[in-house]
Amino acid sequence: MHTWHYGNDINTDMLFPGKYTYTCSTAEEIKPHLLEDLDPTFAAGVREGDLILAGSNFGCGSSREQPALGLRSVGIVAVVAKSFARIFYRAAINQGLLLIECPEAVDAYKDGSKVELDIAGSRIMVDGKVFGFPTLPAEILAIRDAGGLLEYTRAKLKKGA
Repeated sequence: MHTWHYGNDINTDMLFPGKYTYTCSTAEEIKPHLLEDLDPTFAAGVREGDLILAGSNFGCGSSREQPALGLRSVGIVAVVAKSFARIFYRAAINQGLLLIECPEAVDAYKDGSKVELDIAGSRIMVDGKVFGFPTLPAEILAIRDAGGLLEYTRAKLKKGA
């Protein structure tokens, strides 16, 4: 697992530039533009199972769905941050992207640190030091496993039909 590390106030335009809002709507169209103004190496270097660590107020800015959809579609397993902008938090749930608040783990991270994430155990290890985080609700994990809220809802409706 590779860890991408960023600072505070990473806004949605940094995650996915607003200039593409009306021309890119599918995951495949979004992927090449993820973080292009913040980290030009991200789109080419990100791999399934990678993790993002960030400071406070991650995802501030507009309510567009593309940043969360893009991060999930490239395989980001979770974003661990000190805090999240609430509108991004909801967009991430809708898209099936896990967000974890764990300020202590973010503070412990240094360039080159070894990071392991144990979602089931509600813990993150940074260079062998263990940091706990609140257990993620079963519904949030089910939405993630389904690929987002729309797919989760469709599956529930199909079961009930």
